[in-house]
Amino acid sequence: MRRGNASRAINSFAAGGARACNARMSQHAPSVSARLGYLEPGCSHPYEYAYPPPDGGPWHNGGYDHRAVSIADARASSTPPSLGQEGYALLDAPSSVADFRDETAVRQVYYAEMAELARAATGAARAYVFDHLVRRREPGRPALSFGRRVAGRQVATNGRVHNDYTEDSGRRRLGMVLPERPEQTAVRRHGIVNIWRSVGGPVLDTPLALCDARTVLAADLVPGEVRYPGRTGEIYLVVHSPRHRWSYFPAVDRHEAVVFTQFDSEVSATARFTPHAAFDLPEVPPDAPLRESIEIRCLVVYE
Repeated sequence: MRRGNASRAINSFAAGGARACNARMSQHAPSVSARLGYLEPGCSHPYEYAYPPPDGGPWHNGGYDHRAVSIADARASSTPPSLGQEGYALLDAPSSVADFRDETAVRQVYYAEMAELARAATGAARAYVFDHLVRRREPGRPALSFGRRVAGRQVATNGRVHNDYTEDSGRRRLGMVLPERPEQTAVRRHGIVNIWRSVGGPVLDTPLALCDARTVLAADLVPGEVRYPGRTGEIYLVVHSPRHRWSYFPAVDRHEAVVFTQFDSEVSATARFTPHAAFDLPEVPPDAPLRESIEIRCLVVYE
């Protein structure tokens, strides 16, 4: 996607691109039933290792409630979901990057494209891409977990219901991305968005489920540690609630981008956190290609 195309892509989407995309995907059922990995209640300080734990200890300390839930086809919605309400949106936003395994192209070209897309999608004044991750579903499609089990291999899909940032880590990220810059002191509101894209063809086996942010209460969110070799991050894990309303976009293709909110410092915002997780579609053909995706994390700053 060339510079300047993000706004046009979003305007086209709002003017009817979503309805056209829905029509092309009308073959899918209005919803599917699938299992999502919620945190079991009662674990107040969960942790998960992103590398083999020291001294052969446990990978995590929390139990997981693999709950069957209904996940609606968001393409079939009469009103496309939005960042400001549900916390997520699907945009028609092709990229000019041909190979997402090319780190140089991702950092030099894709980062700039996605910063522009994030600004256009959120209405923010500035955007700073600070991280990306390529994930691939494991051969044989074993039970979904945190996605970090085998050192030295590509990161797998994450089946834990989670939100990448908490109230604390979302606020700390501003200083990490803009350390000692004058513009940091003038920031009144900032947010973090994730931009998720297939790097192959349409995703047919392990799509991304997104929870309507309006159906999530603070009591559902449990701060948890992600332990890396040199640092510890903080995310929200999620306990089940019958209020939660889940959706997914079937067969997301590489010309599309799923944008969703991971943090908003404005406490009165409707969508501040958007829990999400990978899930296995029922009755996936054994020869379906394994899902491979790239996710971008981007700090957005509002005036």
